[in-house]
Amino acid sequence: MADTQAVATDRENPGQPEKSQEKQPKSVRVVLLALMIAMMLAMLDNMIVGTAMPTIVGELGGLEHLSWVVTGYTLATAAATPIWGKLGDMFGRKATFLSSIVIFLIGSALSGMAQDMGQLIGFRAVQGLGAGGLMVGVMAIIGDLIPPRERGKYQGMMAGVMALAMIGGPLVGGTITDNWGWRWSFYINLPLGVVALALVSAVLHLPKKRSKAGIDYLGVVLLTVGITSIVLVTTWGGTEYAWTSARIMELIGIGVAALVGFVFWQTRAAEPVLPLHIFRNGNFTLMSVIGFITGFVMFGATLFLPLYQQAVQGASATNSGLLLLPMLGSMLVTSMVAGRVTTNSGRYKVFPIVGGVLMIVGLYLLSLMDTDTTRLTSGIYMAVLGAGMGCLMQITMLVAQNSVQMKDMGVASSSTTLFRTLGSSFGVAVMGALFNHKVQDVMSEKAGVLGSKLTEKSAQLDAASLAKLPVQAREAYQHAVSAGTHSAFLLGAVIAVIVLIAALFVKEVPLKGGPQKPEVTEAL
Repeated sequence: MADTQAVATDRENPGQPEKSQEKQPKSVRVVLLALMIAMMLAMLDNMIVGTAMPTIVGELGGLEHLSWVVTGYTLATAAATPIWGKLGDMFGRKATFLSSIVIFLIGSALSGMAQDMGQLIGFRAVQGLGAGGLMVGVMAIIGDLIPPRERGKYQGMMAGVMALAMIGGPLVGGTITDNWGWRWSFYINLPLGVVALALVSAVLHLPKKRSKAGIDYLGVVLLTVGITSIVLVTTWGGTEYAWTSARIMELIGIGVAALVGFVFWQTRAAEPVLPLHIFRNGNFTLMSVIGFITGFVMFGATLFLPLYQQAVQGASATNSGLLLLPMLGSMLVTSMVAGRVTTNSGRYKVFPIVGGVLMIVGLYLLSLMDTDTTRLTSGIYMAVLGAGMGCLMQITMLVAQNSVQMKDMGVASSSTTLFRTLGSSFGVAVMGALFNHKVQDVMSEKAGVLGSKLTEKSAQLDAASLAKLPVQAREAYQHAVSAGTHSAFLLGAVIAVIVLIAALFVKEVPLKGGPQKPEVTEAL
């Protein structure tokens, strides 16, 4: 308890530096470990569950509701993200973070005990509510504990956790499902979550808060309805329903009306969920735009690259996470380097600019892939894109947090996370629609009626279906996938130009809190 008490004393009595500086490094390391576990829980879950889905459907049935297992989780996460950020600002970061872990673990335990698909979908939504708080809580707590000048390298470590989860998730999911059963895909969260709970409870000491203002319930409802409508439009559009269908038009109308009402109400609420004054800061607004586009590109790439490698280059789907290793490995290294350089120099504007350029070049190179492109060549192209994303992933959060006051740290963290999440939804939807349209056109052109029937329900054929096709149809599909990825990545390159333009307008405001505590820096 001596270590934890020292940290608490330091925050309450900043005039006693010697004692805290002796003890703080160990405490910060333990807190950082807990935060990394929490980030791993949030990022790893969908990757593991995705691998287990065929087995889950085989036992529980309900194939027609399969997509809702993922959609329910995503919707709850997106809707809860800004709310968790505001609750942390109002009532204290530690209490809200611990609450989000508990909710996530309850959702995990219930999901593992689900007896039918309806229960699983509902419990996954509970899990998603907690996951929204995990993501925001990690970044906001780092914002509270670490000065902005030193924050880059720690957030770079979190980017590493994200990359590790995307690479290892499918492998872990397959291993767990094959050896322990699909229910352990959820139960595995429990021991990890308990460790995170214990570490955070024992070591993390932040000032306690208690806001006298009430919760902005109307703002919460309007924002939740707006975000839910947007995510459903991007999830269902072009798949479950035609883009011009009445259902999609209704959702668009509801979403627009809710968000317009939300913005109007935020100017009048006593304690707004998303204070609009933070967008008056030019850097914060620019980081929101850059984060949205980064999410758009990143999740679009992670969707189509494995598909291209499996359908065209003949890669195995078993180790699908490893297919993205060049991109994610490059992203990890670049993110760590960017964090270190920012910490040592205090300068960061160069990274959004370089990241924008590399992202445009990487996406353009990926658009050049065809049926003759080797794995080595595509790996190099992916590494270029990954380097661009690595320059942007955590710098956007760092600059956004540096642009607001401490009282708005949670809102800033949640808003940046939300824009990236919404960007990923739009990226998958828009790039997916373009990909599907192109694949169907090329299949009709090269394989006639047979080609149209093959891709009528889905433009993404699994390995088993592809192996059963006649040679002519299989070659036609490979050309179609190449054409589809060309269109999707070319669109991504055009969209990525917005990142470069936004980065040019970023003002390099000095980061607060230079490396005046070398003990903490060296210990980590």
